[in-house]
Amino acid sequence: MTVFASTPFDALEIGMEAEGRRLCVADDLYVFAHASGNLNPMHLPRENGDGDGKPEAVAPSMWLAALISSVLGNRLPGPGTLYESQSLRFLGRAHAGDELVAGVRVKAKGENRRVTFETWVARADGTRIAEGEAEVTAPAGEQSFDASDVPGLTVQRHMHFDRLLDLAEPLPAIPTVVVAPEDPSALGGALLAAEHTLITPILVGSAEKIHAAAAEIGADLSGHEVIDLPDHAAAAARAVALVHEGRARAIMKGHLHTDDLLHPVVRKEGGLRTGRRLSHVFVMDVPGLDHLLMVTDAAINIAPDLKTKIDIVQNAIDLGHSVGLEEPKVGILSAVETVNPAIPSTLDAAALSKMADRGQITGGLVDGPLAMDNAVDIHAAATKGLKGLVAGHAEILVAPNLEAGNMLAKELTFIAHAEAAGVVLGAQVPIILTSRADDDKARLASCAVAALHAEGARGA
Repeated sequence: MTVFASTPFDALEIGMEAEGRRLCVADDLYVFAHASGNLNPMHLPRENGDGDGKPEAVAPSMWLAALISSVLGNRLPGPGTLYESQSLRFLGRAHAGDELVAGVRVKAKGENRRVTFETWVARADGTRIAEGEAEVTAPAGEQSFDASDVPGLTVQRHMHFDRLLDLAEPLPAIPTVVVAPEDPSALGGALLAAEHTLITPILVGSAEKIHAAAAEIGADLSGHEVIDLPDHAAAAARAVALVHEGRARAIMKGHLHTDDLLHPVVRKEGGLRTGRRLSHVFVMDVPGLDHLLMVTDAAINIAPDLKTKIDIVQNAIDLGHSVGLEEPKVGILSAVETVNPAIPSTLDAAALSKMADRGQITGGLVDGPLAMDNAVDIHAAATKGLKGLVAGHAEILVAPNLEAGNMLAKELTFIAHAEAAGVVLGAQVPIILTSRADDDKARLASCAVAALHAEGARGA
């Protein structure tokens, strides 16, 4: 609970001081930009405002002034205070990452509860970067305010996907067969990933439709290989052949059905099978969540049995390593967090957890059954008395079946405004699945995930 209490006018004395400390973070600069309408790129964390090739992330001077306002409104005089005037001189600059101290000192008291304050903002070492004078109307009596119910803000939607792109872009572009990129969104996503050096696309499909899609989006295909195979089944088969020939290290879905794409992949003869079942993973950037969230399986295995779930879990853990999770925390979901023989998914969850304990599933921490709330919320987990490293902290959510996984991923996307990257694992190469509803960031993230996983598999 955060409670602020005021010092009324009659209790104020000359020389009284108060201060507040604040770490300037990137989110502060975005919030101020939206609230003020000042979109000067000098103040935006990822923008190059002066042409020197580097983001400046300079804290706006009036944001510094707002730190003084917070001390006057929260601490001295506190709740009930109203500004009358503020003068300021700016002596330096602050940037995202700086720790700042805003301070006020009572200089004079006047009529009608008017109080004059000396005001300043300094760096943590005491160097002042702003100073001036404020006049306020102080509260007449004692007041207090509980700020714990003030709504929070979700600021950056793509924070985790941006990190994935930063990890993947220095890697060599992976040769990727794009099957049937015959509409603007499918082709545009592949070309955008190529611009970001994530993939080197080989475009397989109807050459006529591919060139028509390129013309529609104003793209130049002169530097890209196009293989003319109008039949989708033949195009998907050619993609598999290019992998066997060593010319491709990933496959990307274009404008065709997923079943048509995967049919030649899962063939026993000439396909891309490994010792594992194929499974799909959504890698999700959920606003307000401080880590990536993975959901599996939401697209391939309709009603997986225990044997299939072992591969689903292991595929997801391996992908977690590729995207930077040292020891992924895996929550096996069900409707409840206790084993109930009447609910088969709880039995599978318990078995998977024990198999991980005994080394039959490796590389991650696995716990279940867990209900959705106590898998991702530490307070819900504590309420149910759940202990351990996974409950409340799950980074990978394993759904009991495709229906549950698909609904969970789409709820996160359309209600929680998450972005979702999609990849199929368990084949010899990652298979990038994108949707026509995906925006550019989601398409790039899918390619980044595949690139990171392909690089991790090569180095394993």
